[in-house]
Amino acid sequence: MLIAASFVNRVGNGLFNAASALYFTLVVGLPAVQVGAALTIAGVVGLCAGIPGGQLADRRGARTIMMLALAVQATSMAALVLVESWRALTIIATVDQIAAAAGGAAWGALVVRVGGERPALFRAKLRTFVNLGVILGTVGAGLALAAGTRGAYVTLILGNAASFALCAVLLLLLPSYPVLPAPPQQRRWLAFTDRPFLTFTALYGAMGLQYPVVSLLLPIWISEHTEAPRWTVAALFAVNAAFCVLMQTRIGSRIETPHDGGRAFRTAGLLFLVSCPMMGLAAYAPVWAAAGLVLAAIFVHSLAEVWESSAGFALGFGLAPDHAQGQYQGLLGLGFGAGQALAPAILTTVVLGLGTAGWLLLALFFAALGAAGPSVAHWGMRTRPQPGVAAEATG
Repeated sequence: MLIAASFVNRVGNGLFNAASALYFTLVVGLPAVQVGAALTIAGVVGLCAGIPGGQLADRRGARTIMMLALAVQATSMAALVLVESWRALTIIATVDQIAAAAGGAAWGALVVRVGGERPALFRAKLRTFVNLGVILGTVGAGLALAAGTRGAYVTLILGNAASFALCAVLLLLLPSYPVLPAPPQQRRWLAFTDRPFLTFTALYGAMGLQYPVVSLLLPIWISEHTEAPRWTVAALFAVNAAFCVLMQTRIGSRIETPHDGGRAFRTAGLLFLVSCPMMGLAAYAPVWAAAGLVLAAIFVHSLAEVWESSAGFALGFGLAPDHAQGQYQGLLGLGFGAGQALAPAILTTVVLGLGTAGWLLLALFFAALGAAGPSVAHWGMRTRPQPGVAAEATG
């Protein structure tokens, strides 16, 4: 049921994300600068809601908080079709992002409870269907964009709103998992004092720059610095999405423990060390060689993405205590979201500004982040409460 709910939710996300900016600029008529400012404000405010939302999930039940968040998102998403001003867009988008951050932290806590005895296999399957949902939603959005009418855009937005509502209904079919009590004299905001997890959060947020490499940096590089045909941009998205769907379960199901996650994080960094220079070198190749080099690079990059996401699951969930999973997932989401917010400025100024040298610098950056993975995993496991100690504390 959780896989089905997540799949439905991501189909809706795919419908909306591909068309949202165009709807507000072309249909509503807002200047692009105002749309960008509204979405930036909403995103920044939303980041702050993940940790308190996760704390609520830990204390009131992850399923309950996630369903409430989905109900708020369904309402706010439907309200977007009524937007006619910058102020209204900012308010509604902010409400949506607050609910999204709180719901994301609750989702993480719920994944741990549902995962059972094979959590890595479950999380890998979950991510596979999530990626597939985004692909299907994006295809649907493409059909609506081709029509280009107000009705088509409104249909996409209302379709996303309906996906949130249906997702909430599907969660009703999950068991109502009891809240796990915190150990006596446990700090309320435990995650903020967990130095190994804070370190991993920073590493994970920085490694998250690899996602805008595919969605933002590489398309600009292809169009402005290589001889590769423009259709290569569409092909790289297809290769990236398809490879992640096909390989996530095969690779991710084997990465169970935090120690596995640390090694997987290092592997991801080494693969990015290979893929980024290949992308940069495409600027020096003739037409078809450039296209082939870019597609080979995205193949390696996608393989690295699967290792990186699997490492994130193993370390992000494995280092968090069961009774505080929501709080920890909220902190991890904050770190990742901050990295995504900074990524466009970093990638377009540093990497594009330096050209090929920028790609090499980015490759070394990813490799250095990955190299820290095993040490952080060892540090984290060494500082976790031992089972015997935990039993005495609760006895």
